[in-house]
Amino acid sequence: MDGDIQPDSKPPPEDDHAFFGQPRGLLTLSGLEVWERFSFLGMQAILVLYFADSVAHDGLGMSPGTAASVSAAYGTLVYLVSVAGGWLADRILGSYRAVLWGGILIACGHYAMAVPTAAMTWVGLGLISAGTGLLKPNVATMVGKLYRTDDERRDAGFALYYMAINIGAFAGPLITGWLGDHQGWHWGFSAAAVGMTFGLVQYVAGRRHLAGRKHSAEFALAPDALRRAVRMIIVGAVAVAVVATVLALAGWLTIGRFVDVLTVLSVIAPVVYFAVMFRSPRVTAEERGRLRPYVVLFLASTVFNFILFQAYSTMILLASTNAETTIFGFHFPASWYASALGAFEVGLAPLVAAVWVRMGPRQPHASNKIAIGVVLGGLSFLLMVLPTSGHSGDDYLMSVWWIVGSYLLLGLGDILLETSGMSATTKLAPAAFSSQTMSLWFLSLALANGIQAQTVKYYDHVSKPAYFGVNGAIAVAAGLAVIAAAPWLRRTMHPVH
Repeated sequence: MDGDIQPDSKPPPEDDHAFFGQPRGLLTLSGLEVWERFSFLGMQAILVLYFADSVAHDGLGMSPGTAASVSAAYGTLVYLVSVAGGWLADRILGSYRAVLWGGILIACGHYAMAVPTAAMTWVGLGLISAGTGLLKPNVATMVGKLYRTDDERRDAGFALYYMAINIGAFAGPLITGWLGDHQGWHWGFSAAAVGMTFGLVQYVAGRRHLAGRKHSAEFALAPDALRRAVRMIIVGAVAVAVVATVLALAGWLTIGRFVDVLTVLSVIAPVVYFAVMFRSPRVTAEERGRLRPYVVLFLASTVFNFILFQAYSTMILLASTNAETTIFGFHFPASWYASALGAFEVGLAPLVAAVWVRMGPRQPHASNKIAIGVVLGGLSFLLMVLPTSGHSGDDYLMSVWWIVGSYLLLGLGDILLETSGMSATTKLAPAAFSSQTMSLWFLSLALANGIQAQTVKYYDHVSKPAYFGVNGAIAVAAGLAVIAAAPWLRRTMHPVH
């Protein structure tokens, strides 16, 4: 598909301001993310409900807490694999082909989930995990390559990119949720498959506008090392599959233990990765100095995304049992609440981008944007303490507007944190680890999901005010701690503003 692309080709000069003052390549990459998020979050919005639904209704019959835990574990696996995706792009495939093959695997995974059997559900989730690990870190890196490091349009460009992501996040649950509620869960998964196919078509069609697209990787392995790496990847994948199959057949590798293993890996992986980068001889002293404040940003992202990802697990479960699903006389599936989050981010992202452009060099430092995002995430959970308190039983229904209000806070926080975090990551990345540093940012998402996979198990066992109140308070405290560290972060994060 990319046979006519020259190794050192660049976008035409007229592309630089062709998309609302941004590079034309931003439209191509944003278009890909619209459909990738349509498929991924459309599926995610109904996945926990599918897990928790009875077998008689074509579900898997899990308890709510277990369904949320398994859903979080799937998210953990998705972002753990992003480490391999970043390495493959840097050393073997190059960013363009890594994103292309990642999208192909994602589409195949969704088509597999459209088949109404439990076995194909797990096959599909595995393919989507592998594909997303290839696509997510590298498409964000490709956005960063559209700008110079000192380009003041950079944060605004990432805000527009994130707005595009959330067009898919808004539309996906509407389509998959309606199909899942009216036609069956696997019809919803089918819609996700079609969406990812559309994304791949427009990505290939717009490839001439992308910066840094090459046949080979920027830091490609030598031929002998490449052959050894490919052999090790194949042997390792086969060995893991064989061991997992044997352990599963022996009854040791249960779903619960698999979740626990992924949580442990989500903690170990970022620790090891930071250690490798700090010690690498290819990382200069100046680059190493910029990695230290990045650890703080990494932890802030973990705390916020621990809250954010529950918009697709505990919040959806809460909506399905204790929230009204009628507004102005119109009944809607509980999964449609997830679209409210995407809608707010679509509406707010251009406003945030316009504010940053208008403020120019006077805008808040990236660390403060991230800290405010974490605080807003915590407040979104603290808000849920009010409608879940004071009930003698668990058969109450709260107003639609409580969850909508929670998602409003969460959506604004997500825009502030993710756009500034991804933009700062591409600036702070050591040159020899460009795609892999983006993978490190996604490891914060893996860690958030890994922690969530354990925490949501308590959703069935503690009161809802306690569950949302404690988690929300921890997030607010973490955000305030980052604000307190702002002077040190400003000194050490140069050239990030």
